[in-house]
Amino acid sequence: MYLVALIPIVLGVVVGWGGMLGWRERLPRSRGAGVRTAATMRSDEAFRVANKVAGLPTVVAGLVGVLAGVAGLFMPAVAGPIIASLIGLAGMFVLVAGGGLLGHRAAEAVPAPAQVPAACAGCACGGCAVLTGK
Repeated sequence: MYLVALIPIVLGVVVGWGGMLGWRERLPRSRGAGVRTAATMRSDEAFRVANKVAGLPTVVAGLVGVLAGVAGLFMPAVAGPIIASLIGLAGMFVLVAGGGLLGHRAAEAVPAPAQVPAACAGCACGGCAVLTGK
């Protein structure tokens, strides 16, 4: 039964590591980790800001998971590790979801990148009225 307590420990380390990378602005956008919403994926800056904001709650979520797993290892009854693991996993989920929501809202506040006009093919020929201003 004590193997059940290892689940939140392992997940807590993985979640905490991802939160630390986001908080230190080292989380690559090309991977599947981090806050990934339409607002965060519209630019590198929005992704960086969102994951920096979500980093601390995510690190705390990882810490909650590790502490719940360690507590489950020291529970005397059979149901103790299961209850500690479930509480730890629920706490991790709530904190990660809250951090993701905060990150999404922070990414929405980042200005959208300038877009190329639809009529311009990007050839920089200078014949486009949008580029010449005439």
